[in-house]
Amino acid sequence: MIARGFILANSRVYILSRDLNSLSSTADELNKLALGTCIPLQCDLQKIDDIKRVTKELEQREKCVHVLVNNAGANWGEEFDTYPDQAFNKVLTLNLQRVFTLTQSLLPLLLSSLSPSPTSEDGPWSDPARIINIGSVDGIRVPRLETYAYSASKAALHQLSRVLAAQLGRRGVTSNTIACGPFESKMMKATLEASRDLIVGGVPLARIGTPDDVAGTCLFLSSKAGAWVNGATIALDGGSLVGGKL
Repeated sequence: MIARGFILANSRVYILSRDLNSLSSTADELNKLALGTCIPLQCDLQKIDDIKRVTKELEQREKCVHVLVNNAGANWGEEFDTYPDQAFNKVLTLNLQRVFTLTQSLLPLLLSSLSPSPTSEDGPWSDPARIINIGSVDGIRVPRLETYAYSASKAALHQLSRVLAAQLGRRGVTSNTIACGPFESKMMKATLEASRDLIVGGVPLARIGTPDDVAGTCLFLSSKAGAWVNGATIALDGGSLVGGKL
């Protein structure tokens, strides 16, 4: 969803995943749009060594990175009485810890995008580098489903993003979060198949989110219009957070 939006905006986009076949297929599809360029890089974001390797590859390919979108995520739903410790290890590692790891690893490339000087400690920066973290409304509200590790990881991600905004903002890098509601994603597929009407009924705008919704929000944050937005958590949910019912 997000990569397509940047491709349509004539950007060069790197997409990362451990599934090389899926990556290659997605890149081929996006490159057929004949606007920007999509380059797939295989990387298991659960593994520190993979992050180090892909960082070196990006350093060989690019002088800088303007925008980092942290979008990888995992979920684990299970009843409380059987919810395993393994769920927290898996979900918090990918959804939270590796967001920090990847951001830390790519910071030199982000800083290299700054103008006029990536080494300036004072700014100001009219066009800062951008970090966009994909969070969830389930990190703000209490979810209906028993996704203990997921909702905890997203709440923590929102806070991590604000801390990064304070610390890295001083160095010319913004950090913002998009707290997504229901979208037509792989993670939401089974839930939507089982409860679409119920979910839509809880959204004041009466629909599921589209690729254009999330891509457009990322492009806003990456554009001149979003250059002074830092530390924000944007609820992209059609109003589900405010659509409470008695």
